[in-house]
Amino acid sequence: QEQLVESGGGLVQAGGSLIISCATSGRTLSSYAKGWFRQAPGKEREFVAAINWSGGRTYYADSVKGRFTISRDNAKNTVYLQMNSLKPEDTAVYYCAAKYSSASYYDGKQYGYWGQGTQVTVSS
Repeated sequence: QEQLVESGGGLVQAGGSLIISCATSGRTLSSYAKGWFRQAPGKEREFVAAINWSGGRTYYADSVKGRFTISRDNAKNTVYLQMNSLKPEDTAVYYCAAKYSSASYYDGKQYGYWGQGTQVTVSS
């Protein structure tokens, strides 16, 4: 069964760091481009970061550029999001997503597979 499972969320103080992971099961999804999105209470889901199938290209939202790093280990079928210098406004449920098409990495509608999400809470 093709699925994405996020892990590693938690509570961290402002200025701290956290790494979240997205494990992929299924040979098909393993080779897809991956993205991280987040949704805070009362807000719409927003793009955070994305990485192409080989890991050679990465994309970031302006709000996290320079603080977050997306990477992938295809041998482990896992994608990571290293989050540094966290701010209270980074608090959200973070979702991993996978897409096959070459369409925009920034548009959540292009992603056909989604994980259940992991909560990240940044205290001030």
